[in-house]
Amino acid sequence: MSAQPDAYSEALERAQVHAQAWLASLPSRPVGPRVDADTLAALSTGALPSSPTAASDVIDELAAFAEPGLMAMPSGRFFGWVIGGTLPAALAADWLVSAWDQNAALRFATPTTAVLEETAGDWLLDLLGLPPEADVGFTTGATMANFVGLAAGRQWVLEQAGHDLDRDGLAGGPRVRVFVGAERHEVIDLALRYLGLGAPIVVDVDGEGRLRPEDLDERMKAGAGPVIVCLQAGNLHSGAADPMGEAIDVARRNGAWVHVDGAFGLWAAASPRSRDQLAGLNRADSWATDAHKTLNVPYDCGVAIVSRPDVVRRVFGVHTSYLVAADSATDVPGPGDPFEKVPELSRRARGVPVWAALRSLGRDGTIALVDGLAATARALADGLRSMPGVEVLNQVVFTQVCVSFGTDDRTRLVTQQLIADGSAWMSGSRWHDRDILRISVSNWSTDAADVALSLAAVERACAAADTESG
Repeated sequence: MSAQPDAYSEALERAQVHAQAWLASLPSRPVGPRVDADTLAALSTGALPSSPTAASDVIDELAAFAEPGLMAMPSGRFFGWVIGGTLPAALAADWLVSAWDQNAALRFATPTTAVLEETAGDWLLDLLGLPPEADVGFTTGATMANFVGLAAGRQWVLEQAGHDLDRDGLAGGPRVRVFVGAERHEVIDLALRYLGLGAPIVVDVDGEGRLRPEDLDERMKAGAGPVIVCLQAGNLHSGAADPMGEAIDVARRNGAWVHVDGAFGLWAAASPRSRDQLAGLNRADSWATDAHKTLNVPYDCGVAIVSRPDVVRRVFGVHTSYLVAADSATDVPGPGDPFEKVPELSRRARGVPVWAALRSLGRDGTIALVDGLAATARALADGLRSMPGVEVLNQVVFTQVCVSFGTDDRTRLVTQQLIADGSAWMSGSRWHDRDILRISVSNWSTDAADVALSLAAVERACAAADTESG
């Protein structure tokens, strides 16, 4: 097996052909996969071949096998879950990241990827109006970005309480109370389990899922000790944000660390049209978002932002004789090593596609992307409201639309018919004790034609559901 550059040429050429064919199919192909996992599993059975296979043949085999089982998530007609498409510059940059094959952990060893990620981080802080001194780390997704912020919060509040977490662990320390809104995303509970913090204390919310600051105040007064308050920018169903300023005022009076889960909704802060929804956001202590959602970079790319670099680096920093740390290489305190800001010591350079996406969009393009997604959500909501028997349940303040088709039975049936139709993908959910159709607008490529085709698909689904139900 040759290690010469020519060894890659034919396989990469075949991969490019198949990738371009896939992208070209997105405007017209059905959104859902054409076969299920069990069917594919039956086709993939067999022992590992004993003889080598040419790399280009492997790529051809892979593409042929995969094609019927792929969901057109990058399609402009995909609205199920909050999953963005991929901007051209971000996709191409991701290809280069794979070709460069850098372990993006150390400034000394991989200065190119470190500086590109630092630049992308600076641009993000500026766009979102967050403290310029904050650390920015790139994680696998929003779950681990939330984990980073909450881990930093756990460290800080226990230090403030006089407990040495690094020496003594959680055992014997004061309980950390974590306050969350009743409609937080379940990944917050997951991250708290990872961190050994147990179940959070649930705060009442309003009809759009926004945390009520007065209830937060009352519940915080009922106890004492270290406190973390977790707020939400972008409710899973309504898209609404918690009242940042009021809630942070309450948290500050109680000495709390404030973390913001903004997996998709944090990006509202980039636009003058929507940033008022997040007034006071910059006064939190940590923030989490996901660049593969609203920013439209390839999987995977969470973003963890912590206002106190010294704290997050104490949590995730590693000091060994074989690693040349950034500060020891320059003897000047600076941005630190990438691995000090995330849970992984080894990782790909996820921030490079973020750099490419922002560089290609610029400030104005990023704002236009955010505004365009919100405008598309409003257009879909307007079209749905015009249909008989259809009710839009939420105030469409960002990119989420929740719809009922009357009864729960009819809503489920319409959702099933819509998915079977394949022209658009919108997922079912349950909100306010009602079955709903949930629409998440996240793809940069969704245009007026996609909106029209998707609305027509909903109308067909309604007709088919009514026919089936008699």
